[in-house]
Amino acid sequence: MKIKKISENVYEIEKEEDMQVSALIFASDELFEKIKQDKTLEQAKNVAKLPGIVKYSLTMPDGHQGYGFPIGGVAAFDVEKGIISPGGVGYDINCGVRLLRTGISKEELMKKREEILKDMFQKIPSGVGHRGALKLSEAELDEVLRKGSQWALEKGYALKEDIEMTEDYGCLKPADASKITEKAKKRGINQLGSIGSGNHFVEIEVIEKIFNKKVADVFGLKENEIVILIHTGSRGLGHQTASDYIQKIEKEYDYIFPDRELIYAPLNSQLGKDYIEAMNAAANFAFANRQIITHNLRKTFERFFPQARIGVVYDIAHNIAKFESFVIDNKKIKVCIHRKGATRSFGPGRKEIPEKYKEIGCPIFIPGSMGTSSYVLVGTNESEKISFSSTAHGAGRAFSRTYAKKHITKNELMSELESKNVKIKAGSIKGMIEEAPEAYKNVDEVVRVSDELNIGKKVAQLKPLAVMKG
Repeated sequence: MKIKKISENVYEIEKEEDMQVSALIFASDELFEKIKQDKTLEQAKNVAKLPGIVKYSLTMPDGHQGYGFPIGGVAAFDVEKGIISPGGVGYDINCGVRLLRTGISKEELMKKREEILKDMFQKIPSGVGHRGALKLSEAELDEVLRKGSQWALEKGYALKEDIEMTEDYGCLKPADASKITEKAKKRGINQLGSIGSGNHFVEIEVIEKIFNKKVADVFGLKENEIVILIHTGSRGLGHQTASDYIQKIEKEYDYIFPDRELIYAPLNSQLGKDYIEAMNAAANFAFANRQIITHNLRKTFERFFPQARIGVVYDIAHNIAKFESFVIDNKKIKVCIHRKGATRSFGPGRKEIPEKYKEIGCPIFIPGSMGTSSYVLVGTNESEKISFSSTAHGAGRAFSRTYAKKHITKNELMSELESKNVKIKAGSIKGMIEEAPEAYKNVDEVVRVSDELNIGKKVAQLKPLAVMKG
């Protein structure tokens, strides 16, 4: 493939052979060297071959090899000629991040840090296949799939302002619970209110630095105050839903394609519509999941800080496909945007963001990896032209979980976290090692590239103090 650097922090895979469009990779020279080490570029090129793709195939600064699409992959498809690909959404449908503000100072938190972490670990289940905080009936699960966070509000697990500060008010439509298989429902029915395994977590962090005071004030963020990041998704239900529809599409269509992981259904086909309704239902489960975790975090913090008022800054997905409108080649058109390991970054004025943030743009969260910084950014109008209003979703893996297990020991990891004054509780030692900071790219560099390209501008830097891993 022909690759050239076309500007600072932007590389292009030139259009060739059966590519419909070119592919752009947003990365510094340092990050690009990391990206070249796996199949990310090949995957980005293959995405550019999909029917109905418009403008270009994109890879964000945290890009790395995924299933079908690279993680950090973004693509827009024409609503008439385009497709929907489960591999372009990801197995963990609506994996996303929620940020909570507490109004508690670092000094107050540190006096009770270990007790709080222990209480969190008891209230919020974690680990592979672990049961959740709630037990649902089949009828209740169907309600969750249809209503998302609205169900949590009706049941007393949410405040009205929580819903207002959640992307799409915590409910994607159309969502049809009947499009979720019984096997998927069985996997998810007892997992609501849990974080799962892998890179999912709840982190207590301190706001270490403010870059943009005006925006930070609107978000309610102040230096030296404690915030909480929640990173999880639709658990076994979403994973099974992706598997189910990949199998259904394979049976329905017989593609000759460079990568079978990119299997797709036309957007206007019945199977394409069924997947979208199932994906939205799984996404609603994920929104409700993060809301139940929020409810239980409030219980923990109110126990230790009765005066605390835990508020939602925002909740945003980074594994999803959505219908959005953009000006492309001087014409405003509706497209189906696949964001897989990429965060929506709408600027001021977009109708999709909460009224409170209309004048400044959409909040963006880019988590680090246990011992490293996390960041709050804000969307920009420029990102609509550059990246279909998308940016990174994290640091991005530098090497595999298998490599991490072979080359990092528990003692090394614990010593590193201790040197950074980070306390940790994890459901699995193996899982904790797989997610060691060394296994990830430099999150500071990822955020710098996003900021320099104007696809997400820095607002605040967060430092981890206590981490709960799956």
